Amino acid sequence: MTVLVKITLAAALILSIAVPFGAFIKGEKTKGRYKKAIALNCVMFFGTMILASGLFMSGNAYAAETVAEAAQSATGMGYLAAALSTGLACVGGGIAVSAAASAALGAISEDGSILGKSLIFVGLAEGVCLYGLIISFMILGKL
Repeated sequence: MTVLVKITLAAALILSIAVPFGAFIKGEKTKGRYKKAIALNCVMFFGTMILASGLFMSGNAYAAETVAEAAQSATGMGYLAAALSTGLACVGGGIAVSAAASAALGAISEDGSILGKSLIFVGLAEGVCLYGLIISFMILGKL
């Protein structure tokens, strides 16, 4: 793929993000500007993605040279899968704990007798992180 095509795709992607913000800021102070900005963003972003996928998928595909290279590639994807399962589970758990803990603190400040019930919900939210960690250990065990 030539440098010109790469620069054009990068410019199209940047414009698909910048132009809708310009339409949003320029628009009048009504709900119509939200609809216009979202529609423009969808059209430009998905148009860029369709164009980019057409250009990127037009090349030739080559098989791995040896079995060792294919196994090394699969091992790398396994490590990536383990990292993503832990990382995304911890991000989701953090979001859940932030919502549950703030609500629990507000409820405990009004009625101290519900401390045990509120800690259960915070613990359930933290369990999401542990599930992601267990899945990553299972993936690493298969490598």
